Parts: sequence; C-alpha cells; structure tokens
Amino acid sequence: MPQVRLRLVSPDTSPASLDEEMLSAVFAALSDPVRRAILVRLGEGEQLVSQLAEPFDISLQAVSKHIQVLVVAGLVRQERSGRVSLCRIDAGPIFAAAVWLNRYSKHWQAQFDRLAYWLDQIERERDARAPVAGARMGKRRKSRTAPKRIRTGKPG
Repeated sequence: MPQVRLRLVSPDTSPASLDEEMLSAVFAALSDPVRRAILVRLGEGEQLVSQLAEPFDISLQAVSKHIQVLVVAGLVRQERSGRVSLCRIDAGPIFAAAVWLNRYSKHWQAQFDRLAYWLDQIERERDARAPVAGARMGKRRKSRTAPKRIRTGKPG
C-alpha cells in the first residue's frame, strides 16, 4: 500500500507557503551527491534498498536514511513488505523544481547571448587580422642567421 503523507495546515496557511516548503525539501534532498546518485539509479527503474546501497561505500542504514530524506521530499515512493523495501522515483517534485528554476532561465540565457556575441566579435577580429593565403608568395624569406662579419683589421 502506498504511503500517504498528511500535513496539518491552518486556514492561514497559503498554498504558496506549502509550495515553498516542498521546494525547500526538494532542494535540500538534491543537495547531497549520494541522494542524487540514488535518484539516478531509480531513474533506471524501481529497486530494492539493498540494490540501491550496493555501489556506495556506506552502511545500509546510512543509505536508508538518505532514502528517507528523499521520501519526505516526495522524490521517492517506498513500499514495504516485511523486511523488503522497494523504491521508485516520483518525478513530480523534480518537475516543480525545474519549473521554479526555469523562471530564472532568462537571466542565464541573456548571459549566453552576450557570450555568443563576444565570441563572434573575437572570431571576426581574428579573421580580419589573418593573412590572406598566397599574399606572401612573392616575398623572399629572410635568413634567421646573422650575416658573418669579415675582419679587416681596422677597428670599428
């Protein structure tokens, strides 16, 4: 049976504050590399906790604690049958976080546009300074060694 999380809210609680709490929990859960790695593995399909723990050099109990953080954030659904615990990813909260982050994409997109502009300017300047192929074909190449001086016996 899937776990259902109930939250007591007062009439003063706005939906926006609930969304903020959820986003805070998601970003806190995603802040740890072990938890991100667990989500990557769950992206491949549902797995037992023991399977999720295999690649990590930490105890099964530590992995279970990481999974619980993901469950509380709503990123993972966990079903238990006796001692066996099956986990699956719930991408809904990740989508909500992506939507929130996307609000700021206009800022970094503008920076990428400026970067592209300046890289284009640099490339145009290089092209303008580059010698045209064949323009030096008629010139003799100078010797790199200095000419030998002949001593005549006179100073100077």
